[in-house]
Amino acid sequence: MTTGFCHDERFLAHDTGPGHPERPERLSASMRHISGITWRNKLFDIDPHIADTKWIRTVHQSEYIARAKAACKAGHSHLDSMDVAISTRSFEIAGLAAGAGIELADNLMDHRIDNGFALVRPPGHHAEKDAALGFCLFNNIAILANYLRQAHGLEKIAIIDWDVHHGNGTQHTFEADPAVMYISTHQYPYYPGTGAVSETGIGSGKGSIVNCPMPAGASDQLYERAFVEKVLPALESFKPDAVLISAGFDAHHSDPLAEISLTTEFFGWMTLRLMEIAEKHCDGRIISLLEGGYNLETLGPCIETHLSVLMGSSNDEH
Repeated sequence: MTTGFCHDERFLAHDTGPGHPERPERLSASMRHISGITWRNKLFDIDPHIADTKWIRTVHQSEYIARAKAACKAGHSHLDSMDVAISTRSFEIAGLAAGAGIELADNLMDHRIDNGFALVRPPGHHAEKDAALGFCLFNNIAILANYLRQAHGLEKIAIIDWDVHHGNGTQHTFEADPAVMYISTHQYPYYPGTGAVSETGIGSGKGSIVNCPMPAGASDQLYERAFVEKVLPALESFKPDAVLISAGFDAHHSDPLAEISLTTEFFGWMTLRLMEIAEKHCDGRIISLLEGGYNLETLGPCIETHLSVLMGSSNDEH
């Protein structure tokens, strides 16, 4: 199994200022951990490139893109909300984060890799078509889904979001689109306030949104039940052409920004279940993009667990 690994030192240049939880150290600490793993050299390294604006426009309004670019160029400290801290290079780096998924997609569809993970920042799943929100400027996973459909001709895309926060931007992007299934497990009620079980899509997209709200303190067992009863049956019925993961690791029991209690090993269990779906329905095609995860000591080990399963190392215990 060849797993692509997309990362670039430039991601550290998105400066969120002192005290911000979405800080460059998230990636530098993760890279230090990954670099020390014995199988590190078996990952297929892929360099990201800044996404062409035409692909960003498949999700975001042109006026928003221009406004984000101008705000960063002018040296503003925030964009749209006080939780989206920006710096002069943030627009460029957000474009690079969006481009990382696109690079993985090209390598996947050209059969150079079997699956892939992008270690990126800023994250993306909160970004709306016309607004930055929740540390996010561009919705990386939504841009990737549209790229796979428009550039590579895939018809049905499944996005599984296990970040502890609901991906409001991703849901809103695709809630009327029956060709994209969005499934989220998240603490609820919690930021950003969306993701109730009653939110199932609108119009022709009715049924394409599957929300699994979790109470504070939810453990591996409750998440496993959600997967067995809701997530996996929905994917089996949908039969996707590719599986995308919004891989936030802030549902870990040690994360400072939430109150879900998953173990490190359980991220491997979820990964394996999604790999089984992908093997059955879409030739194993999985691309995973980093979203949240704010404990510098546990983010690296969680990513290691995720990558080891993507590479074919069974992890069926939790």
